[in-house]
Amino acid sequence: MPMIRETIVSTMNESRQVHLAPLGLIAEGDGWIIAPFHPSTTLSNLRSVPFAAANFTDDVRVFAGCVTGRSQWPIAACEDIPVARLANALAHAELAVTRVSEDNQRPRFHCHVLHSAAHAPFRGFNRAQAAVIEAAILVSRLHLLPRNKIEGEMAYLQNAVSKTASPAEEEAWGWLLDAVTAFYAKKGNDARC
Repeated sequence: MPMIRETIVSTMNESRQVHLAPLGLIAEGDGWIIAPFHPSTTLSNLRSVPFAAANFTDDVRVFAGCVTGRSQWPIAACEDIPVARLANALAHAELAVTRVSEDNQRPRFHCHVLHSAAHAPFRGFNRAQAAVIEAAILVSRLHLLPRNKIEGEMAYLQNAVSKTASPAEEEAWGWLLDAVTAFYAKKGNDARC
């Protein structure tokens, strides 16, 4: 099984609008594979502008924010590609798509690293940060996973948040809990229609 690194991927459409999305990048030698779901903005953007920035951040609010409709985060120019990067990233890698392996569900964009840079030291994750990232993944899959799995895993992750969260992780956790509640409330309302 290949290593997967959780990142914030920035892409851009032909109108130069930047899109940020949390994605697990798949390690492939010295490069990375981006495998966005079909359909998605990231997929469309990579087909139009075959470059991306992999943003490595310890601000888990960005992960939670992107999956709960809070996708406006400060960006900065990259060195070698037209796509912008996350301004507060601890590090970033600038990627160029070299080939695409088509798939009906998740095409794979094989990328070469053109440039990488470190911007600030990584001081490690606390357990709440890891819990928020896991919960953000769950929220991105609310439509795919059974409710009991979502609620069971969120309850388990709550323990780490309760014990180790800073105000930033508490804020991110609140966004994720609100998204889960809203999803099931809407789903319940749709069932009664």
